[in-house]
Amino acid sequence: MNYKAILYTLGWVLNIEAAAMLLPVVCSAIYGERLCITVFFVCIAVCLLCGVILTCRPPKNKTIYAKEGFIIVALSWVLISIFGALPFVISGHIPNFWGALFETASGFTTTGASVVADIEAFPRGLVFWRSFTHWIGGMGVLVFLVAILPSSGGSNLYLIKAESPGPSVSKLVPKVKSTAKILYIMYLVLTLIEIVLLLLGGVGLFDALTLSFGTAGTGGFAVKNSGLADYSSYVQVVITVFMLLFGVDFSVYYLLIMGRLSDALRSDEVRAYFGIVAAAIIVICFNCRGLFENIFVALKHSAFQVASIITTTGYSTTDFDKWPELSKAILVILMFVGACAGSTGGGMKVSRILILLKTIAKEIRIAAHPKTTLKVSMNGRPVEHETIRSINVFLAAYLVIFVASALLISIDNHDFQTNFTAVAATLNNIGPGLGGVGPVRNFSIYSNFSLLVMTLDMLIGRLEIFPILILFSPYTWKK
Repeated sequence: MNYKAILYTLGWVLNIEAAAMLLPVVCSAIYGERLCITVFFVCIAVCLLCGVILTCRPPKNKTIYAKEGFIIVALSWVLISIFGALPFVISGHIPNFWGALFETASGFTTTGASVVADIEAFPRGLVFWRSFTHWIGGMGVLVFLVAILPSSGGSNLYLIKAESPGPSVSKLVPKVKSTAKILYIMYLVLTLIEIVLLLLGGVGLFDALTLSFGTAGTGGFAVKNSGLADYSSYVQVVITVFMLLFGVDFSVYYLLIMGRLSDALRSDEVRAYFGIVAAAIIVICFNCRGLFENIFVALKHSAFQVASIITTTGYSTTDFDKWPELSKAILVILMFVGACAGSTGGGMKVSRILILLKTIAKEIRIAAHPKTTLKVSMNGRPVEHETIRSINVFLAAYLVIFVASALLISIDNHDFQTNFTAVAATLNNIGPGLGGVGPVRNFSIYSNFSLLVMTLDMLIGRLEIFPILILFSPYTWKK
């Protein structure tokens, strides 16, 4: 175990978080929020103190293997959540540390679940930081770290693999550092395009920035108590489109940029993703048409909510908890499906669902014709047995964690619908659930213990389960 390399990398993560807090300082200065400026400078000082101590003596051996990669990623996300919660606690706007930790972890993991009842009462600097955590966590803090730090050879791929969502991660170009840069450039460009389009729609700069951060990171923290209901149809449509775009595997965008249109169109996952979206929108639209003035308004709200849930963004334009049961059931299913692998979205991922369905179909055919030799394929290529095995293990671990979490938070004695969707919303990084945690409510109804359970669920869901579980395994720390 290369402990020195682990601590050194963690130090740089804290330094990056300190630098990120400078933006809400600027925001607070613009709005004249002196207390917020002081709070953020205190938090920056704390982050830098710890970060500088850990990075002042670079280790001679910076090589990172798979185990170190998992540990670094898991500890990084725990640390940025703890230190990122300090502004809320110190300012007194979320005095309960466990509530602040839940809110911050929800931000970085791009979940969007909140314990805040009145966000409009918060200073703009804190609201900006709250939304900015979505953008930081969307692509991943370790991906950014790999992009800016001097290369440690191919070992950096272990960091990206441990942090990136999906059953498998591949490099866009031979160099890992270059891959990380390309990912962040595409991420930044798409974010900037959305900001410009929102500004053209009459949205103020502050709202354009915060809403774009939430969309890009598929986070969903709103800056108004009404969510996105008070914004124009133009704004809602723009956000709908960009939520869907950020739910697409970024490697597909790279293929399009490189002029490889045929390769991009060959993606089974992307075709399935848009197919699921289209089918869900049509069914919900007709199921809910009686709740709106006309079919076009029903279509707009259906498209928005489907895009919001399948990409695990969590924005809302209406209280979908009042929709018919069929529509709510579809939304709950979409919570589990999630977006594409390699996107900023959460959930199980469309690729995993496809591979699982194809594996079931293969086993049925083999059962009928035992001598038949079949292989599961994606994008015209056979899926490796190791990938299928990892998906099966992922599903088993996912179910165990889901059931355990639902049992643990049931101690608070809320109804089954509330508890079930609360776990689904946090483990899949969605944000709102149904019942007591619906789109017009929040998670403040839960005890500190339940908030801690769901905080771990958010981290587990964002990091694809195993990086967090590895921290608690005694085998990890044995020589």
